Amino acid sequence: MQSSNEGFTLLELLVVIVIIGLLAGYVAPRYFSQVGKSEVQVARAQIDALEKALDQYRLDTSHYPSTEQGLDALTTKPATEVRWQGPYLKKAAPADPWGRPYLYRAPGAKGEFELVSYGRDGKPGGTGEDADIGLNTQLSYNR
Repeated sequence: MQSSNEGFTLLELLVVIVIIGLLAGYVAPRYFSQVGKSEVQVARAQIDALEKALDQYRLDTSHYPSTEQGLDALTTKPATEVRWQGPYLKKAAPADPWGRPYLYRAPGAKGEFELVSYGRDGKPGGTGEDADIGLNTQLSYNR
């Protein structure tokens, strides 16, 4: 009689683990880079929607909300605003895709207002996914 030992040897298991590790090392960076790109696209879309709401606010009141009023003025009537016809957003202004509030200033450094997300790192400047996302590509941070 011949006995057969069925199963895998340690060497065969190690080879399979190495192959799976190589595949994961190849696929994971590509997958996570796509996630980062989609977060940037979401931030741009949110900024575009907020810009439209701010423009509607300006049409009704003849000015943009002050820095102190912030984006809350799009959903809640400021006490001093007589011609407010809002709400201009269905819900409160969203946080950026990284969970931080958008920076709103009026007047802005290069326009009537500035609306910015500091990107993944949450700091001014940066490149790639850490780059600032806003209405202007060149933003001034001199205060």
